[in-house]
Amino acid sequence: MNSIDYAKALAQHLISKKWKLALAESCTGGLVCATLTELPGSSDWFERGYITYSNAAKAECLGVPAALIQQHGAVSEAVAKAMAEGALQYAKVNVAISITGIAGPTGGSTEKPVGTVCFGWVIQNAAGENVTSCQTKLFSGDRQTVRQQASDYALAELLKLLSKQ
Repeated sequence: MNSIDYAKALAQHLISKKWKLALAESCTGGLVCATLTELPGSSDWFERGYITYSNAAKAECLGVPAALIQQHGAVSEAVAKAMAEGALQYAKVNVAISITGIAGPTGGSTEKPVGTVCFGWVIQNAAGENVTSCQTKLFSGDRQTVRQQASDYALAELLKLLSKQ
């Protein structure tokens, strides 16, 4: 499946539950939001996107504690979790995705090489509890390839998580 196929499947699922989605993107810079809003009628299930590229934006727009970023780094599952939960809370939606990573070609390290991307997904279940999942992936390729792979992966994994609801 490609990005649009994932978006269409996600739209159907969200519409069937009357749910809305928010995004918190960093290294993908709005790529996921752009994919979702390519679909006509996306305003029925897509609420908003936050492009929080800087650490200050993560803190100011999503409530990610600066101490968390300092302790774990912006590219970490702890920060991805806080980003997703912040997006869910501030946008008042049922589902949120976060993406933070190193698309390259610079910025990598031995611990976190170029292509490292951390994801967070949070779904508010029927009982009103937030169920959060996080994952780190290492993608290869140039900057655009890493960003596209991260976008596709974020949507594909959300579909898997929603199918378990």
